[in-house]
Amino acid sequence: MQKVVDLLIKQGKKIATMESCTGGGVANAITNIPGASEVLEFSAVTYSNDAKIMMGIDKDIIDKYSVYSKETAQSMAKAICIKANSDYGVGITGKLSRVDKNNPYGIDNQVFGCIYDKEKDMYYPFDLYVDKDNREDNKKLVIDKVKEELIKIITPIVKK
Repeated sequence: MQKVVDLLIKQGKKIATMESCTGGGVANAITNIPGASEVLEFSAVTYSNDAKIMMGIDKDIIDKYSVYSKETAQSMAKAICIKANSDYGVGITGKLSRVDKNNPYGIDNQVFGCIYDKEKDMYYPFDLYVDKDNREDNKKLVIDKVKEELIKIITPIVKK
């Protein structure tokens, strides 16, 4: 995350995350970098549907597409961006090898993520399947994917 934090500092930009299955892992990875307080002021772990709704996710989106969907991830990314008054929002939701009695839909080990760019009003969705034997390793795969996607999105395009 060093490169992500450095790019955000250089550009004077802020980021916020709303995470479910990663349990705040992306925010933690960012705050492990010196200077992170310049780019991250607020993030949320929304493990339940009610917590997501409390943070601004429309219940109808969860009901229509399920909590495990790209639509929910997009809503999470935009909602946290707005709530935290940041430039970028990251939303992550998915199932990591566990039956969820409150949300029987969705494929095990499929994670949906999205990065929202407020200035461009653009969504950058992604999804991945995790295949490790434990949650910690699967979370690391997701965090690495978020880092990779963030670097692609926030790296300035150099014109020749």
